[in-house]
Amino acid sequence: HVQLVESGGGSVQAGGSLKLTCAGSAYILEQCGMGWFRQTPGKEENLVSVLDSDGITKYSDSVKGRFTISEDTMKNTVSLQMNSLKPLDRGIYYCAAEDLGSRWPEAWKYASSYRYWGQGTQVTVS
Repeated sequence: HVQLVESGGGSVQAGGSLKLTCAGSAYILEQCGMGWFRQTPGKEENLVSVLDSDGITKYSDSVKGRFTISEDTMKNTVSLQMNSLKPLDRGIYYCAAEDLGSRWPEAWKYASSYRYWGQGTQVTVS
């Protein structure tokens, strides 16, 4: 069953902003690192950002300085604030979760490392 749900996608012009939200169960957010991945047609998911279980944030080079990942523990959500959006940011955004502490040190980089996935929310930039 689906254990993560994304929302907040939409269409925006270049330079605009969107905030994506991923809702999950309390145990997932307490136990797992949370990742955001972007998929374009015909291609695999690429890492956008990760908030690991130690509270450390990581970002792909293409979004550094523009995107911010954060957690709201009271609402059991993780958000991705996306500013200064560019056409290269377009795609379907998925949130994912995995107990990264149980995996090898660089597991956070790869979509295949994550056990739980949402159904995605689409972002278009014109």
